[in-house]
Amino acid sequence: MNFTRWSARLPGTQRRAAARTEHTVPPDRRGEGSVPAARAERLTDGERSVPAVDELRAREVLDHVPSLVALVHGPDHRVAYVNGAYRAAFGDRPVDAPARGALPELDALGLLPLLDQVLRSGKPRTVKSRKAPDGRSYTFTCTPVTEGEGGGRGGRGGRGVLVFATDVTDHAEAAARLRASERRQRETAVTLQRSLLPQKLEQPDDLRIAATYHPGGTEAAVGGDWYDVITLGGGRTALVIGDVMGRGVRAAAVMGQLRTAVRAYARLDLPPHEVLQLLDGLATEIDANQIATCAYAVHDPNEGRLVYASAGHLPILVRDEDGTVRRADEPTGPPLGTGGWIHASGSIPLGPGSTAVLYTDGLVERRNEDLDEGIAALERALAGATGTPQVVCDRLVRSAGVTPDHDDDVAVLVLQHPARTGPESELFRNAALELLGGVEAAPRARAFASGVLTSWRFPPDLHDLGVLAASELVANSLQHGTPPMRLRLRRTDRRLIVEVTDGDDHLPRRRRAEPGDESGRGIAIVATIASNWGSRRTPGGGKAVWCEFALPKPAGA
Repeated sequence: MNFTRWSARLPGTQRRAAARTEHTVPPDRRGEGSVPAARAERLTDGERSVPAVDELRAREVLDHVPSLVALVHGPDHRVAYVNGAYRAAFGDRPVDAPARGALPELDALGLLPLLDQVLRSGKPRTVKSRKAPDGRSYTFTCTPVTEGEGGGRGGRGGRGVLVFATDVTDHAEAAARLRASERRQRETAVTLQRSLLPQKLEQPDDLRIAATYHPGGTEAAVGGDWYDVITLGGGRTALVIGDVMGRGVRAAAVMGQLRTAVRAYARLDLPPHEVLQLLDGLATEIDANQIATCAYAVHDPNEGRLVYASAGHLPILVRDEDGTVRRADEPTGPPLGTGGWIHASGSIPLGPGSTAVLYTDGLVERRNEDLDEGIAALERALAGATGTPQVVCDRLVRSAGVTPDHDDDVAVLVLQHPARTGPESELFRNAALELLGGVEAAPRARAFASGVLTSWRFPPDLHDLGVLAASELVANSLQHGTPPMRLRLRRTDRRLIVEVTDGDDHLPRRRRAEPGDESGRGIAIVATIASNWGSRRTPGGGKAVWCEFALPKPAGA
């Protein structure tokens, strides 16, 4: 067995250790079994030359190597040698016995097929961090060797395999602790993320909505994606989707603050771009180094449109009833937290039978693929996606190839404006009256409201409340507003909505009227009799004041 062949197969650090050990052999034993100096071979490892020695000297050297070393030869891998470290770990091993019986630890680790592969291919193979029967973890390197004469008992020569095992228990335990820590962090981030998302989506009268969230497969892939649905009153609905740049618990915490702020700003019933403007300032205050994308949209069933603003977010997709898919591309401002930008609102039709999709980049962004290609693939999937919003959600996620080990989290929000026909259409009606002239418009408005509510077959008490609310809102508009003025009555399957618009942008507020005051009681009356009321500015520079009444539930509902 030639030491030069063995030592040349060892990793560099162990080879140098073996060389140092060889040089420390006691002087009185240096002559034992040595070869003549004239026949000495030298092997260069880049730093020094190591003299060739005989089998006895090689075994003495390898017995001092701290790593486990074993040599097997032949097709059945008969044991030729195991060093002291190997015997200390697994006990004495019979020499010249097949490895399957003599080295059961290698068999238990599944290394015998690897020995066959190394012997056939003549190429080294390494398996990392295998836990052995002694409870410790080793990295095994199996290297083909050619034994010289006398290599093994009985003067066997030929091809063999050198098995070199390094104890990596400390590294394996540290890696296991790191993986456990990452797993706990991911679980914490996912739990926080899910707790901050809506536990139950609000379901407006005029829309059907579904959403889904899929966390990424690792802690580093759990980000700050979020969505929300906010009923604004008067039949209008706000829809939000956003993505905080970053990962883990910090991103989820920032997401929670932004989502809470959006809900608060939405209650002000501001245009979408003004909501994003407020949110931009808040994002800067939360963390000057943290940015987020966001799309905020408002659906008004009276207009049949989706009015939206985008802060660096991906375009909303709308599928018409005939299957045509359009992008709401413009306008798009920079992400939240950049500051100093004036956002703008745009709009896209969303009539009966239409479906809109809001999503985060995890659904369409892939490595080595252009983002536009991912959005185009989503458009194709949406064009063929029919069914309920939840069915559409699931189909889009499947078409994008999102799996549990996805490398980014995904949020999808799908809304449909259903086309109602038959008996259901009787539950959704609109009626409007232009308020022309002066004070004489008030009695016309009362008569109009009474006739409409009678035709809708409302019970007498609800009929009277609706007429009273319409009268007070019209009177308030005639006194404080400017033309053009309009009264609109709208019913859904759950409520009656009374709305008056005019050309003045001064929003009314509820106040306590003193006994001697001749005005100031109209809004107070409306707030008292209605289940909800509010006001907002309209795009043309005017305002809308509305109130709504809950309809009685049908018998047996």
